[in-house]
Amino acid sequence: MNAATDRPFRQELSPIHFIERAGSVYAARTAVVDGDVAYTWQQFRARARQLASALRGRGLKKDDRVAFVALNGEPLLLAHFAVPMAGGILVAINTRWSAEEIGYVIEHCGARMVFYTPGLESLLGSVPSQVARVATTAAFEDLVTSGSAEPLESSLAHEDDAISLNYTSGTTGRPKGVVYHHRGAYLNSLAMALDHRLRIDSQYLWTLPMFHCNGWNFPWALAAVGARSVCTPKVDPELMWQMFQQGITHFCGAPTVLIMLCNHPAAHRLRRPVRVFAAGAPPSPTLIARMTELNFEVEHIYGLTETFGPFTINVPPPQDLHAERSAELRARQGFVNVCAGEVRVVDEQMLDVPADGQTMGEVVMRGNVVMQGYFADPIATSNAFAGGWFHSGDLGVRHSDGSIELRDRKKDIIISGGENISTIEVEQALAKHPAVLEAAVVAIPHEKWGEVPKAFVTLKVDQQVSEAAILDHCRTCLAKFKVPHAVEFGPLPKTSTGKIQKFVLREREWQNQGKRIN
Repeated sequence: MNAATDRPFRQELSPIHFIERAGSVYAARTAVVDGDVAYTWQQFRARARQLASALRGRGLKKDDRVAFVALNGEPLLLAHFAVPMAGGILVAINTRWSAEEIGYVIEHCGARMVFYTPGLESLLGSVPSQVARVATTAAFEDLVTSGSAEPLESSLAHEDDAISLNYTSGTTGRPKGVVYHHRGAYLNSLAMALDHRLRIDSQYLWTLPMFHCNGWNFPWALAAVGARSVCTPKVDPELMWQMFQQGITHFCGAPTVLIMLCNHPAAHRLRRPVRVFAAGAPPSPTLIARMTELNFEVEHIYGLTETFGPFTINVPPPQDLHAERSAELRARQGFVNVCAGEVRVVDEQMLDVPADGQTMGEVVMRGNVVMQGYFADPIATSNAFAGGWFHSGDLGVRHSDGSIELRDRKKDIIISGGENISTIEVEQALAKHPAVLEAAVVAIPHEKWGEVPKAFVTLKVDQQVSEAAILDHCRTCLAKFKVPHAVEFGPLPKTSTGKIQKFVLREREWQNQGKRIN
């Protein structure tokens, strides 16, 4: 059977359709700006075809993996279209990993070649010698221009075919390769375009690393609507404030990026709103309220690498609510996006917990934007899909309106004297103190209660406050048993995407269990 002729009612879903359409519909509009370089959609489509053609010319076969160790820029953006257009699978790797971790990932996925940003070549020290290497300089341009700009014959057999591998940065064991499919990439891209309210005249600032869940699917979402990508290799709050004045309308980032913006000397209320997707950790109501004051429209989204990034979105509450109450509601993880699928909060028997906003259970998902599984790891895949749902490892509650709200990771919840303490709740209480920039809370050992919370706090510039003052503040907004037993001041360990690494703090505290707080 020839699906193209025998099923004229069907086209296999793939975000490659977005770039093919954009090259005609938005031909003369700017697709990407990367420093002094800019391309229209027509030019960008031609470059994608050329790179795809060149990759095939180098012997790339269907489902071969192509790795990128690259900062945000036009080459990595281009790869999101060219590699799957050629029939390959894109593996965009975290540029803040060690050379040993990167070497493991490239060997594990069996990549044929690796492209890298100049300046990151030292990270390839453990890459197997047989893997071809191409710097994103003149060599990259030579490769692109060697290919044909004519349309390529598609090698896509089914929309369930793999489009990319995204390796998790787990706290234990080796990274796992999460397999994304064309169907999920297509659908979640449309959801992102709708939920972020992207339009043809939108200008999206690339502060979110493109290696992180394929930039939350935004390389493809922007092509769907013909919006402009503006690339930046790293987060620079001063530059970001300048660019907000120069036409930027949208960006995404972890709460730590928003905290940097709010507390930068250049911070001021914008003349026109800029939309923000925040994820990676729940933003506190205090942070959301402050961003709103600066005229940012913050939308909180939630998901995991295994769900193509964003799976749920917090739908804004009615505008007539009090600002503080509105911020509290907007800090929830909300509802499934329009293309995602289903989400539940379940107990250990996979039964739904009461929708009372209090009873905690595990958040589980299934649907269009759930991974196919872990690459070459059937055991981990089977465990993740136990009971026919993907198990997130996140604990949350469901409210009476149907929205979900995270309370903790399973590994982060503190059980003190038999009582559950949500570290997120304690962190949000700490964030309300005017001197606190950001905070993390972990369990530490205790002789009587088993474990109790300890707070790690970074103060705002030129702010000073004592441990006693922080604890007094917490007593005004938390139950007594939830108040931290200690406060430590200083910088917090973070991942490359801005997530606070609680496991680093926790492991440090539990290394010597003989030193217990009484």
